[in-house]
Amino acid sequence: MNVLVLGSGGREHALAWKIAQDKKCNRLYVAPGNSGTAEVGTNIDLNPEDFDQVAQFAAENKVELIVVGPEAPLVGGIRDYFDANDTLKSIRIIGPGRDGARLEGSKDFAKTFMQKHDIPTASYQTFAKGQVAEAKGYLESIAPPYVLKADGLAGGKGVLILDSLSDAQREMEEMLSNAKFGEASSRVVVEAFLDGRELSVFALTDGSSYVLLPNAKDYKRIGEGDSGLNTGGMGAISPVPFADAAFMEKVENRIVKPTVEGLKADGIPYIGFLFFGLIEVNGEPFVIEYNVRMGDPETEVVMPRIDCDFLGLLDLASKGELHKAKLESNPNYAATVVMVSKGYPGKYEKGKRINGLNEVKDATVFHAGSRIDANSIITSGGRVLAVTGMSKTMEDALKKAYNGVEKIDFEGATYRRDIGFDL
Repeated sequence: MNVLVLGSGGREHALAWKIAQDKKCNRLYVAPGNSGTAEVGTNIDLNPEDFDQVAQFAAENKVELIVVGPEAPLVGGIRDYFDANDTLKSIRIIGPGRDGARLEGSKDFAKTFMQKHDIPTASYQTFAKGQVAEAKGYLESIAPPYVLKADGLAGGKGVLILDSLSDAQREMEEMLSNAKFGEASSRVVVEAFLDGRELSVFALTDGSSYVLLPNAKDYKRIGEGDSGLNTGGMGAISPVPFADAAFMEKVENRIVKPTVEGLKADGIPYIGFLFFGLIEVNGEPFVIEYNVRMGDPETEVVMPRIDCDFLGLLDLASKGELHKAKLESNPNYAATVVMVSKGYPGKYEKGKRINGLNEVKDATVFHAGSRIDANSIITSGGRVLAVTGMSKTMEDALKKAYNGVEKIDFEGATYRRDIGFDL
């Protein structure tokens, strides 16, 4: 089978790494990819959001399956583009159409969907441009902390949690009136704050059946002790120790099943990944957000724990035959530590040479913001590498990951030394 993975981050390297291990994978392309994906497949200089370009390459190279890594092409309608063209319909895609992608592309749509299908989530109100006064009044009626979410895609930056009413009202005006997050904040969801422990749960579905992938917990803040600015993710652990069998049964029965069944009932075809951003409050699961693709850096701990034919799972899902599948997971822990450029998530420099990659023997290095320059691998982004260790205990998995991190060096390399500290 010829496979094309769209994207260029650590998530896409982990997906490509896993797919490349399958004997049924004939040719593996990654567009645009990075220095890590070049080791397991062929990088193609394509923009995943240029559907004409993607379609032409896929047709010319007899691609049978496209795995969409990032959310933007899905929200933009890449599946709809292929489905609308008779010559492209035979190319199967892992990822929902534009309708299904609204679960991530619109916070208001997601909240309305959850309310309709009795899926546990925080109470909320949505406000549009021209409703600034009403929004400020609503903030006065609820207790802090105040959770403000830009309705659309904002590159992971559109969620604000504020303790001060005056700060919340000012930010509300910035979002609605001054387009703080561009078109994404033309509508703002105000959500009740839930206090608990967060985790990520993943499912692969064909719209009728689904399989649950290993769960994970990621660490978003740049600083140790979960301090400082939010990032794309500084590390992750899988499995999540507090997500025992009883808790996961609640997740499946109250959240996963109603989501898959709700999409079907609403006439929304959905083939691809469902990412449930959850919070555990006094033993009960609530949905914070949906994503319509795998998470990053969670994919870097989920993929190593899948102990079965992953491409086979994707193949069955794409054909609507996922009921035939059985997922097998490695019981060991996986832990990943993300190495970032100095200054991230603010301004940072690129082009720093990465040394020591070949010295990492007891961990897997997934590349994110890196590229090949002549005979060297250099930094090209904020999050540069994710180093994943596996072992029977979380402590040993973290030890392997950190031992790997210590062997790698680039100017300004930064990482958190406390991943898993709260577990």
